[in-house]
Amino acid sequence: MEYVQYRRTGTNHDIVEVTLNRPEARNAFNTKMAKEILAICKFIHASEARAVIIRSSTEAAFCSGADLKERNGMSEAEWKEQHKLFEAMFHSLQDLKQPVIAEVDGYALAGGFEIVLNCDFIIATEHAVFGLPEVTRGIMPGGGGTRLLSRRIPIHKAKEWILTGRMIRAQEADQAGLLNLLTTRDQIRKETIAFAEKISANAPLAVQYCKTALDELYSADYKAARELEIDYYNRCVDTLDRLEGVSAFVEKRQAQFIGK
Repeated sequence: MEYVQYRRTGTNHDIVEVTLNRPEARNAFNTKMAKEILAICKFIHASEARAVIIRSSTEAAFCSGADLKERNGMSEAEWKEQHKLFEAMFHSLQDLKQPVIAEVDGYALAGGFEIVLNCDFIIATEHAVFGLPEVTRGIMPGGGGTRLLSRRIPIHKAKEWILTGRMIRAQEADQAGLLNLLTTRDQIRKETIAFAEKISANAPLAVQYCKTALDELYSADYKAARELEIDYYNRCVDTLDRLEGVSAFVEKRQAQFIGK
């Protein structure tokens, strides 16, 4: 692929690392890049990978959003058709069964910030800068920004960030509760891999059921949430990994999970 790189990493090679690689455009995503992300997400979802990291090949930016130069010559119909592709790209990240960690250094703006918000976890350096500047261009976030930011930080802060369109530096983002971890540029790779390995060491089906349950229960009403929670619990109980986990605990050994 031209703009997106893929490799296995981690102690057991069960962590997938996806690298955005269009540095000359600060990883602004165009039609080709969006299609590549979609294809990789489809492949990862069907794989036995246990955790996913999405990162940038350049310190300058994680992703600066959609490529407005490509969009500049489009008709209204072409613009809307392309946005459907971008919507599918965002959804493919959020819908991955595996937990997804955004490793952010440099700028994560507009659709680039929305890529981050469609991930489960955010680890960033002190050089990271976030922003949804769409209102300054006469539009609004179209990849989940208004829906997802208020699930990460208090709604009054989400409104401030979105309605002013201003840039948010890493320290402010961390204080608002956006980040799982704020670290340094020379430590972020080590910290992100360590974070992913803590997840990948656990029973994969249990992790996936927990992720899905948390996402679904967040917006469900109380009665429906109780039913959904026990449904996912029962799915998890009916696995070989649950038996292995209990046996390993009793026998005081490291569990060997197989994802079944």
